[in-house]
Amino acid sequence: MGDFSAIRPGTDLPTYARELIRMHDAVLSGSQTPLRPRPMVARSWSRMREAGLTADLVNSRMLLSIEEIERRRRSPLAAVFEEIVQVLRSITEDPQLIVVLTDAEGVVLWRSGSTRVKLQADAVGFREGAVWTEATVGTNGIGTALAEAAPVQLFSGEHYEQSQHGWYCTAAPIHDPRTGELLGVIDLSGPALTLHPAITALVTTVARLAESKLQSLHRDQLERLRTAAGPAIASSTGPVLLVDEHGWVAHASGVAPTRRIAAPRGERALHVPGVGLCVPERFGDGWLVRQRADSSCIRLELELSGVPTVIVTGPESGWRTGLSARHAEILLLLHRAGRAGMSVTELSEALYGDADHAVTVRAEVSRLRRVLGSLIDNRPYRILDTVELTVTLGAERFADCEFVRSAASPAVRALAGTDSRVTG
Repeated sequence: MGDFSAIRPGTDLPTYARELIRMHDAVLSGSQTPLRPRPMVARSWSRMREAGLTADLVNSRMLLSIEEIERRRRSPLAAVFEEIVQVLRSITEDPQLIVVLTDAEGVVLWRSGSTRVKLQADAVGFREGAVWTEATVGTNGIGTALAEAAPVQLFSGEHYEQSQHGWYCTAAPIHDPRTGELLGVIDLSGPALTLHPAITALVTTVARLAESKLQSLHRDQLERLRTAAGPAIASSTGPVLLVDEHGWVAHASGVAPTRRIAAPRGERALHVPGVGLCVPERFGDGWLVRQRADSSCIRLELELSGVPTVIVTGPESGWRTGLSARHAEILLLLHRAGRAGMSVTELSEALYGDADHAVTVRAEVSRLRRVLGSLIDNRPYRILDTVELTVTLGAERFADCEFVRSAASPAVRALAGTDSRVTG
C-alpha cells in the first residue's frame, strides 16, 4: 500500500501544524507560500474548489436514520463486520483515538473511542450515520481515501475545512477480494498533536485483516459449491468448469488450470481460454460451464445509430444490451484493427490521445469483457476469431454518424474526417 504518512518520525507536531495551517490559508487565498500541499492533498483541494465547498465554515452534514444505518450494515462487509469491530475495539483503549468503519459511500456505520474524543468528534459531525465523502465535508481521510481508492493520512491544515484542522485522520479502503469492489473504509482519527507514525501501519494492517478474512470466507464458499456439485461433475463428459457468481473456478476438468473466467451472465455463451465457446448452466449458487456442442460463430452487431447497443445472436440464444460510449468506442476501434488487434498503449493513444492511461484502459476493457462474456482476447486486445462483428452506423459514412463525430476518443472522431464507409 506504500508509504502515505503525513509526517516523518521526529516531526515537531505543533510547529508543523502551524506551518500547514498557514499553507492552507495562503493556497486557498491565492497567495504564495514556500510550503506546498502534497500531490494527493492538492488534487483533493482542487476537487473541493470545483465543487464549491467552503473552507472557513462547517459545510452542511447529512445524518442518516438508525434504520438506514442497520440496512447498510447488511452489505458484503457484513460477513466480517463483527470481527473487524472486535479488533477495532481493542485499539480504542487509547483515550486519544477514535476508530470508525464506513461503507463504500462514506457513511459511518460504527465508531468507538473515549467519551471525550467522541464529544469532540460530535462537534464536527463525525458520528454514526454521518456521510463523510469529500463532496459533503471536504478533504478528509475517509472521503479522500474513497476518491483516491488508496490509503490516506491527513494532518491538521491538510484538511480542507478549517473546523477539522485540530485533527489527524488515517484511513484505508477495504476491497472485496472476489471482485475488487470497494466495500468500505477503516479510519483512525484523533487530536492532531497526538499523531504517532505507527498509526499508518496499524490502519493498513486492519484493512488487510478484513480482506484476508473475506478471502477465507470465499474459499469456504468455493469448497461448499465443489462438494454440492460432485455428482454432476462426475457424470459430465468433456471439459467442464464449476464457477461461482463472479467466475472464480471451484473445479475444472479437461481444462488448463485457471483461477477465474468471465462471470457468467444468464445462459449467454462465453469464451473460455483453451476451451473455446462454452455455455453456462445454473447450479445452485454457481455455474457449470461446458463446451458448446457446435463450432458456430457468435454474431455481434454494434448499433451506433442511437444509444450504443450491442446485439448478440447465435444458434442457441440471442440478447442485446446497452453500452457506455467508452465501451462502444473500444469495440469500434477493435473492429477497425481487425485480427491484428491493439496493444494497451495503442488503445490508450486512440482513446485518450496519449500513452499514459494504460491502467484505465485495462480496467475499461475488463469491464467490457464482463458485459460481452469475454469475447475480447488479451495481448493484444482483439475480437476473438469465433466472433463475427458488424457495425451499424445509421449512415453510409463515418462522417455522417453523430456518435463518431461527437466521440470523446480522438481516434474515433478522426474517422469523421475521412471518406471512410463502414464495411461491416
